[in-house]
Amino acid sequence: MEPAETRSPQPCTGWATTDPGGDRVSTSIADQPESKTGERSWLVALKNLLDRPLTSYHLVLGATGLLMVLGLLMVLSASSVLSYKVNHGNQYAIFYRQLIWVGVGLPMAYVASRMTARHFRMLAYLALLGSVFLLVLTYTGLGKNVNGNTNWLSLGGPLQIQPSEFAKLALVMWCADLYARKQKLLTQWKHLLVPMVPVCGLVIALIVGQRDLGTALVLMAVMIGMIWVVGAPTRLFVTTMVVVGSIAAYFVTTAQHRMDRVESFMNPFADPSGVGWQAYHAFYALSTGGWWGVGIGNSRQKWGNLPEAHTDFIFAVIGEELGLIGSLTVLALFLTLAYAGVRIATRTTEPFIRYCAAGITIWIMAQTLVNLGAVIGLLPIVGIPLPLLSYGGSALLPTLIAIGMLLSFAKAEPGAQAALKEHRRPLFGWMSSWRTSGPHENTRER
Repeated sequence: MEPAETRSPQPCTGWATTDPGGDRVSTSIADQPESKTGERSWLVALKNLLDRPLTSYHLVLGATGLLMVLGLLMVLSASSVLSYKVNHGNQYAIFYRQLIWVGVGLPMAYVASRMTARHFRMLAYLALLGSVFLLVLTYTGLGKNVNGNTNWLSLGGPLQIQPSEFAKLALVMWCADLYARKQKLLTQWKHLLVPMVPVCGLVIALIVGQRDLGTALVLMAVMIGMIWVVGAPTRLFVTTMVVVGSIAAYFVTTAQHRMDRVESFMNPFADPSGVGWQAYHAFYALSTGGWWGVGIGNSRQKWGNLPEAHTDFIFAVIGEELGLIGSLTVLALFLTLAYAGVRIATRTTEPFIRYCAAGITIWIMAQTLVNLGAVIGLLPIVGIPLPLLSYGGSALLPTLIAIGMLLSFAKAEPGAQAALKEHRRPLFGWMSSWRTSGPHENTRER
């Protein structure tokens, strides 16, 4: 009898199957094509990363932080020439003011991130009433006309605010609370529209009366978006869009300066020294940026050629100084913020958080699209700032508060609180051991 054949044990690298002929066919990962294995492992790693409880929190925090740092840098660059001319040789004056607004807004965002949905719901009606009151004050002697729009409120001295910017956040909070209270009644169309549409219409009418059609368009987008988020029937949603579009078209056609902007949008090079001046120089700034830009601080258009270079048209300066790569980076950061907002809205089980997170995302993204569309020539110029990047405290403060709310909502996702405690535990443990042993303790055997 022949001895049995001895075989050395082989490492397990996968699994095996047998074909109909009895031959052993290996299907191990090691036998797969290297490109497919690498692609599969990359997708698995990305999926695992996105499935973490704190992914939304980190995405909101990271994208916002990078946009704010870039915004400060570009406000400094885009406003330096104007600051030097207006402020008697101080080229940092506008940048310092923006830095102060950031210093005021960040603590407000931190406080909002520590609040809960119950706190925001308690403040929703108060915020709406306060915003409407401030909007009404702009029609009194306290209202101040800036660039043809009476949408500023003078509070004495150099301090002035734009109430319509705060109305965006207030309206989102109020609509979210309203729909959360009516959660069981939203299958009826009248509860979808009343009193939401009349109240939003009142706020929008007050803003249109200030001749600020850009902000009114953003609020119209928020109103339509909220109706879509709560699950309105397609027929009702389309009807609302048609009505809102017709109202917007009416206000455009009844004002000559708005018609001039539309005509300039249709042919921006027809009058480059007149109505098309701003669009023409924005295109020139973007076209001269190339792939990598002319370098930070080296913009030529900020030397008086491009009006509102540090506010409404800061993206043109970004394209000129940082090029196509910098512009795409800005778009990627906004898309990341949008993804995080949608992720928060879809992962929560609480109606108010779902509607409020979606409303904030719609508001910020709608304003971003309107601003970028005007700069690159896809939309008429309406004069609204780019969130987190443009100069201006009235736009920055409510946006930072909204970001703080998103951070608060992200911490309410399933497993997020436990993950936060787990992240804090090593730090607290290190601090506890440091206090116990003392910073200068050094024992040695003798």
